[in-house]
Amino acid sequence: VQLVESGGGSVQPGGSLTLSCAASGFTFSNSAMTWARQAPGKGLEWVSGIYSDGTPTYADSVKGRFTISRDNAKSTVYLEMNRLKPEDTAVYFCVIGAWPVVVGAGGQGTQVTVSS
Repeated sequence: VQLVESGGGSVQPGGSLTLSCAASGFTFSNSAMTWARQAPGKGLEWVSGIYSDGTPTYADSVKGRFTISRDNAKSTVYLEMNRLKPEDTAVYFCVIGAWPVVVGAGGQGTQVTVSS
């Protein structure tokens, strides 16, 4: 099983980024997928999830700003992040499953920094 996150970077408040997670080693199309994040000194926080049928779920803190999607043909899940805030600064990870029953693959995540 492998999950490779990409797309992070540094942006100013109000900016946008789109994260990608390329998956392999399991039946992606049958799997719920989740994005979670970890800010410095804090625990892992659920951000968003998407079920195998494409139904999205969002934490209240990102609802209306973030959009999750998936491309089963590419075994990739995306997280489009708009109107970013400094409190969105964290390392973002994708994991398999629906929160909180998730499994990671030991990926490095992708760093998102929102700062002026």
